[in-house]
Amino acid sequence: MTAHERDAPPRSVVKLLTVSHYFETHRGGIEIVASSLARELANRGIDVTWLATDAATISATTENVTRIALRASNLLERTIGIPYPLAYPSAWRRIFRETKRADAVLIHDGLYLTSVAAALSAYWAGKPYIVVQHIGMVPYRNVLLRSLMSVANKVIARTVLKHADQIVFISEVTQRYFASLECARLPHLIFNGLDTNVFNPPGNDIEAIEARHRFDLPLSCPVALFVGRFVEKKGLAALRSLAREHPGIIFALAGWGPIDPCKWNLANVRVFTSLSGATLASLYRASSILVLPSAGEGFPLVIQEALACGLPVLCGLETAGADSSACPFVTGAPVDPRDPERTAQLFSQEMARLLAKPNTTAERMKRFEFARSSYSWATAAEHYTDMLHKLS
Repeated sequence: MTAHERDAPPRSVVKLLTVSHYFETHRGGIEIVASSLARELANRGIDVTWLATDAATISATTENVTRIALRASNLLERTIGIPYPLAYPSAWRRIFRETKRADAVLIHDGLYLTSVAAALSAYWAGKPYIVVQHIGMVPYRNVLLRSLMSVANKVIARTVLKHADQIVFISEVTQRYFASLECARLPHLIFNGLDTNVFNPPGNDIEAIEARHRFDLPLSCPVALFVGRFVEKKGLAALRSLAREHPGIIFALAGWGPIDPCKWNLANVRVFTSLSGATLASLYRASSILVLPSAGEGFPLVIQEALACGLPVLCGLETAGADSSACPFVTGAPVDPRDPERTAQLFSQEMARLLAKPNTTAERMKRFEFARSSYSWATAAEHYTDMLHKLS
């Protein structure tokens, strides 16, 4: 600690209200990031209250974060597979009430109704708010959904972002999508972090073999891993085509959602629906490559996790450009959500090329060291903490 830091007056405790559409029990990327960031900020002395829907199985206070469940309908996800909770009036009232008690508000993604309520309540209460913008445009195959997404971004997300006291983009892709937006302050680019104590590569081939045994995966063939929700935008149709074309490759799919890969009736497809944390990290170590033919992403946390576990990554071209410094470690292939067969063909070529390269312990460690140095929750949380103290 420097003499200046010793002489500086202590920072006052910031009461932060953070709002997301779901809690991490929903197991989506935004929710998992929201959970990690809330915990990291609480560890740095921020008084964090987190409002979200889907609070099942979570206690009211865990790891110094106070969680308050909001009532909402999940009709849109159940019927058309879009995770967009419709907040009830009681949820809006609770958001407004908690905003009055807070010094600042942190909103995860400006598109959701919970985000709109939080932005309005902050504006009316005269409280500063930060928006962490995760995604831009999701190019749904359905022209109606695609049009609705475009309109929602223009009418809802851009309005919430425009009036924010500070915007944080979590990827260069999202930053480029909103590049024309006029905002109060220059936006920050802060990549999400990850826990490299959990997500790290096997120390040697024996550990990788043990991980294969743990999941009853054969040793004699490559394992292509997908991690994410089983929904259209993640490229499940292209994955199905890839699995059909490559019966000699095991496709391990970890996640959940309205699409059921078990119904594909493909012998080389294995589905894991309840992995997280250490158990998910073990599946990364058992795999040969991460394959993510998704569209409309920011910078998926699963790419960071895969790199930390030493895996080569194959994803969409746009996603591969989400962090320019990761280009040596991430391979991109074109994704056409309206033509999953063509997407599968293009991914097939790159997948074969990547799998032909030996993934040595040295190569795994290069990826791990990059992930550890580039994606630190401690560094990210320090940036957010400084922002909050300046705004509050």
